[in-house]
Amino acid sequence: MQFAAIPGLPDTKENLINAVKNNHLAHALLFHGPEGSASLPMALALCTYLFCESPMPDDSCGKCASCQRMGKLVMPDLNFAFPEISTNKKEDDSSDDDGKDDKSNVLANWRKFAIETPYANVHDFILFNGFEKKQLNISKGAARKIIQTLSLKAFEGGYKIMLVWGTEYLHPTAANALLKILEEPQPKTIFLLITAYPEQLLTTILSRTQKVLVRGFSDEEIQNHLVSEGKADQATANQIAMIADGSMREALRLVDQVEDQQIKLIREWFLDCYKADFRALFARADAFHKDNIEGQKSLILTGMNVLREILLKDSRLDELLRTRGEDLDFVNKISSTILKGEHIESLYQGFNQAHYHLERNGNAKFIFTDLSMDISLLMSKIS
Repeated sequence: MQFAAIPGLPDTKENLINAVKNNHLAHALLFHGPEGSASLPMALALCTYLFCESPMPDDSCGKCASCQRMGKLVMPDLNFAFPEISTNKKEDDSSDDDGKDDKSNVLANWRKFAIETPYANVHDFILFNGFEKKQLNISKGAARKIIQTLSLKAFEGGYKIMLVWGTEYLHPTAANALLKILEEPQPKTIFLLITAYPEQLLTTILSRTQKVLVRGFSDEEIQNHLVSEGKADQATANQIAMIADGSMREALRLVDQVEDQQIKLIREWFLDCYKADFRALFARADAFHKDNIEGQKSLILTGMNVLREILLKDSRLDELLRTRGEDLDFVNKISSTILKGEHIESLYQGFNQAHYHLERNGNAKFIFTDLSMDISLLMSKIS
């Protein structure tokens, strides 16, 4: 992973490169940002730059042996820790000799996961490995392994890096075990901690790291990436960027799900709710139930973004509107005739709750029907 492969975020890239050039790079960095941000890609790009044999002014060369190995995440001085399945054994009973093949397979899977889906989250990792209904953490045994690994000299005499992904999964005993080495590591040893939830980390961990905030992507950065990579045409990219709301994970997930008809479906759905056409609403619930989970979540996310646009229009913040063309006409009409302020906020909460239940495998037909009844009831009160 090179910095050039990450869309936008020029300030974050420049700050990291300057820190390396000026020898001001902290020995423990905490990359944090919303889910779908470039926290992991940015950390991997920094690793590539640090290991590069012929770094350029603004990026790694991408051609040397180290850069080629980083492309496969097989640098001998780059080590990983990430959430794994919890066992019933006591932490102190874990043996480094047990399950070596299994651990090797998990590491190989994580490398494949990180290369193919660098913007994914821990939930995606769970599905990728088939870890459903299993508890994950970074155990005290894993912390001991980290300490042992970093106590050895670097294979190639340069930096030795420990990248901890999903840092919020650190078991408290593991976090406490790492405090000393975080504060006083060996020379040229660097910790890169990655999380979307820094508030879940122990304050003792936070106090020993330098924070690197990786913001969400702008609409323009998402649009340009999708178009330049040939994943979507400009019109589709514009719509996806609006729905993704700064998350490259959502944008890439929605590429095959979002079509130009999404907001049209929302318009028709809202009209059926306004007319209290329950026969049509029940038919929509059946169709919604038959769709796959990603398509269901996509429609709900589209609805949430339409409500956001309506709220902005109602607040006379037209300069912040993302919608264009026929979709903007719909926003203008519904904000001026049907939905206002507190009603929009109430509906937004309903959509957000529906998305929450879908992610947790709730019954899609019940969720859609319940939300439809709420919308219809609210619109009947307003009218």
